Amino acid sequence: MSPEPVARAVEILARGGLVAFPTETVYGLGGDASNEAAVARIYRVKGRPADHPLIVHIGDASLLGRWARDIPADAHRLAERFWPGPLTLVLKRATTVNERVTGGQDTVGVRVPGHPLALELLRAFGGGIAAPSANRFGKLSPTTADHVRRDLGTDVDLVIDGGPCEVGIESTIVDLSRGDAVLLRPGRIGAADIAAAIGADPRPRDAAAPRASGTLEVHYAPRHPLRLVSRIELEPALTRQSAVLAFEEAPAGATAAMWVRASSDPQRYARELYALLRRLDEAAAATILVERPPEGPGWEAILDRLTRAAGR
Repeated sequence: MSPEPVARAVEILARGGLVAFPTETVYGLGGDASNEAAVARIYRVKGRPADHPLIVHIGDASLLGRWARDIPADAHRLAERFWPGPLTLVLKRATTVNERVTGGQDTVGVRVPGHPLALELLRAFGGGIAAPSANRFGKLSPTTADHVRRDLGTDVDLVIDGGPCEVGIESTIVDLSRGDAVLLRPGRIGAADIAAAIGADPRPRDAAAPRASGTLEVHYAPRHPLRLVSRIELEPALTRQSAVLAFEEAPAGATAAMWVRASSDPQRYARELYALLRRLDEAAAATILVERPPEGPGWEAILDRLTRAAGR
């Protein structure tokens, strides 16, 4: 890509504007994390609750100390192993970090994204970019520039098109602000990957865990109701008003407004998930039926997103 979009994005960010840009996970709605007005505008554009924290994106792990304090050794181990990449670390915030970014908490989520355009932008800008997913709050995350344009329209000053996102679901979030590692949100990087890097299994999220992006009971939701069903439950639930995502082709005689066959490979499934749900959401259907994925390795994050999309 020519340098013009990045240079223009840096100019927009520097004056407090908003830029949507690609990461390896989903597209982010970025603003200068040090600019209180820019951060407030992110919340307004998304319709995001003020107590729901943002993730600060930085261009290199060496900048972590600008945003966090009391950084434990495990954080450095995870950063060395997985950054740039789809991992967010929640740490005690540096005293200079604005509370609007952290949702009023004494913790901050930070990551170095693994997308060349995102890194080019971050390094050219020089500061941290607060960037939740570039969509309205609680809805399906965008994995293409076109998704962003359709969701946000003119509410974003610039959309940088970096093609479809390679991972397709949001980053893994690990809390290290209270000592032991706690897995707040699953993603491409799983609990076993984290354990291999730090020598201990991360604990599951508990009641005392800090609030984190994408952890509400209902999230990642399409416009139409979504139901997670087993293969046995799928056919009896079918109507002409159903849009279906399943692991097999539609059986002979099946009635559905749309039927999409999903990949049995979890990485490909994740990469295609939000785009497929958007297709199903646009069908002339009253309900989206999704065949429940298996509960094996690689599927944890997908089940998390689908369970929240279904609101149960």
